[in-house]
Amino acid sequence: MLGHVPPLPQQPQRSPFSGHMVVCGDDALAQRLAVELRYVYGERVTLVLPPDPRSVRPELPLTGRGRAAALFGRMSSAMNRNGGLGNGNGASGNGGDNDTNAGVEAVRILQAAEPSDEAFEEAGIDTAAALALVYDDDERNIRAALTARRINPRVRLVIRLYNRKLGQHLEALLDQAAAVASPGLDPTALDASTTVLSDADTAAPALAATALAGSSKVIHAEGLLLRAAERTPPRDGQIADPGLCTLALLSSTTHDPAGTEGSDSSGDEGPRLLPDRAQVAAATGRGTIVLEAVSQNGPAAPATRMGGRSAPLSQFFSRRLRWSALGVGLAVLGLAVASSFTTGDDPLHATYLTLLDLFAMGDPAIGEPTARQIIQILSGVAGLMLLPLLVAGVLEAFGSLRTASSLRRPPRGLSGHVVLLGLGKIGTRVLVQLRELGIPVVCVEDDPDARGIPVARRLHVPVVIGDVTQEGVLEAAKIRRSRALLALTSVDTTNLEAALYARSVKPDLRVTLRLFDDEFATAVYRTLRTAHPQALTRSRSVSHLAAPSFAVAMMGRQILGAVPVERKVMLFAAVEVAGHPQLEGRTVEQAFRAGAWRVLALDVAPPADRRPDLATPGTGPATEDRPGGLIWNLHPGYVLQPTDRVVIAATRRGLAELLRRRGSLTRH
Repeated sequence: MLGHVPPLPQQPQRSPFSGHMVVCGDDALAQRLAVELRYVYGERVTLVLPPDPRSVRPELPLTGRGRAAALFGRMSSAMNRNGGLGNGNGASGNGGDNDTNAGVEAVRILQAAEPSDEAFEEAGIDTAAALALVYDDDERNIRAALTARRINPRVRLVIRLYNRKLGQHLEALLDQAAAVASPGLDPTALDASTTVLSDADTAAPALAATALAGSSKVIHAEGLLLRAAERTPPRDGQIADPGLCTLALLSSTTHDPAGTEGSDSSGDEGPRLLPDRAQVAAATGRGTIVLEAVSQNGPAAPATRMGGRSAPLSQFFSRRLRWSALGVGLAVLGLAVASSFTTGDDPLHATYLTLLDLFAMGDPAIGEPTARQIIQILSGVAGLMLLPLLVAGVLEAFGSLRTASSLRRPPRGLSGHVVLLGLGKIGTRVLVQLRELGIPVVCVEDDPDARGIPVARRLHVPVVIGDVTQEGVLEAAKIRRSRALLALTSVDTTNLEAALYARSVKPDLRVTLRLFDDEFATAVYRTLRTAHPQALTRSRSVSHLAAPSFAVAMMGRQILGAVPVERKVMLFAAVEVAGHPQLEGRTVEQAFRAGAWRVLALDVAPPADRRPDLATPGTGPATEDRPGGLIWNLHPGYVLQPTDRVVIAATRRGLAELLRRRGSLTRH
C-alpha cells in the first residue's frame, strides 16, 4: 500500500548492493536524482529520506517516501513506453523490469532522521561507488560529507551547497583527505572524488532566460559561450535558417492554444532532441531550437559596489545636484581665468584670490581696477550659490545612507520590468542573473528575513513585502506595467495562484511557473494556453533542471550546462574520445546519433592543459572559427582520434550511454 511506510529497523541491515549509488536528501532534488540514476543511467540506487511526520495518518498524501515511490512508478511507465534503458532498443541487462513495481524494487528507500553512521552503514556507504548529499541545509550536507569521507575515503562525493566560496574550500579539504587516506589514488579519480554543486546556479540561467523578450538560451562556461535560439515554423515558401545545427524540434502542439509543453512522457507529439536531417525536413509546422552562435566568453566584469565605501556618487547625489555642482565649478574656473587675463596676475594666484572671494575671506578690492572689482562681486554671488548647494548635498547624502539599509519601493514611473516572486535560494540566483543582464526587477517576498533580502538591498532592487496571494501585493509591484512574471516560490499552488491573478490583471503577461510535477505542469499549461492563447506561458522544475548535473557528477564527470526544451533537458558536456567506441575512430558524421548526441566542437588544447570545465583556453590565438582553442564547424569527414576531446550536445539518456559503467545493472 503506497500510503503505508514501514518503520525503520531497530538494527542496521547491510545493503544488498555493492558499487551502487547512495542519494541522501529531503526534497524534490533527491527524488529526481534517484530517478535519473536508476532510469537513465541504469544504476542501483539507495535513497535515504527523512521520516515523514504525516505517515502516522495514512489518509494524508505522503511527501517523502510515498511521493518518491509514486514518482518512480510514473517514470518506470514512461521509460518502458520509450523503450527502457540502454540504447533505445529495449532494456539492457536486468534493468528493464516491466512490472509496475520495478521502480520501487530498483530504488531501495530508507528512512533516517539524520545522515548518521548507522544510516550510512545501512545504506552500504562502505561499498558504494558514489554518494550524493542533497539536503536543503548546507550545514547538514557538510557534516554528512565529513562523516562519509571518514567511513569510506574512496567514495565519490557529490555535495549540494549554496555557498560557493565555502564549497570551494570544502572540495579541496575532502580531496586532500582522500589523498591522505589513499596515497595511490589516481590523479584523475582524485580530481572527481569530490564535487560541489548548486542547484540554484544550475537552474537560474534557464529561469532567467524565460523572462527575456524572444527565446534565446545561453550556456556560459569558463571560456565558452553558446547561444541557442527558438524559431517559429517558416511560412509557406520560406526556408528556416538552420543556424550552425538544429538542436531540437519543438512539440507539434507548441503553437496550438490547446497544446502542452512536451515532457518525457509525451511520445511522438513531444519535442525531439538532436534530430537528423530527415526528421527536420519531415517536421513541417514545428518550431526549432538551433545553435545560433558560439563565441569566447571573456572574463567577467568586476562587480560594482552598490553601497558603503567606494560607492559611486550617483548612489548618493541626484542628477540635478551633480549638474548644479558642475555649473558652480565651471563658474569658479571662468572667474579665475578672467581675473588672470584682466589683471595680468599669475594663474595660480588669481585662482587663490577667486576662492578667497568665493568664501568671503578676501579684502574688498578698494582702489583696484574696475575689472577686479567686478570679478570680486561675481565671486561673492557664486559663493551665495555654493551655500545652498552644500546644504542640499549634505541632506541628500544623509538620506542615501539612511535608505541604503532599507528596502526600496517600486518607483512610480516603473514599466517594462520583471516581477520576481520568492527570494529563496532559486529566486536570489535568478535575481542576480537578471540584474547582470540589465533587466529591471521588482521582487515580492512574504518573509522579511528571506535569504535574498540582503542581496536585493545591495543591488538596490525594489522589494514588496507581503503575501502574493493577498489583494494589492502584485499591484504594488506594478504588475500591470511589467513585462513578465517569474513565480519561483517553493509552493506550486502559490505560484499557480499568483499566475492566475496576474493574468486576470494583464492577460498578455509572459508567465513562468516553477512546478515540480510534470502532470500538474501539463494541466496548468494547457489551461493557461487555452484561456490566453496570445500570451507566453512556461513551466520549469528546478529539480528537473539540476538533477542531470548531479547525476553526471556521480559518474565522475562534469557538464558544461543544461538547456530546457519545454519540459525536457538538453546537456552540453566535454567528453574524452578515448574509451568511447561510439566516438573513437569514427568520423564526425558517423559519430552523430539522432536523439542521443551530436559532436559540436573539438578541443585542441594539449591533454596536460585540459580542464573538465574548459577553463584552459587552449593554444594559439582565438579566431572566429576557433574561439579559445575550440574548433567549430568540424568537417563531417574528420576522424575522431583517441587523444581528442570533444564538446557534445546530448540528451540525458544519450549522455548516460556514453558515461554508463559496465555492469551497473547487475546485482552483487
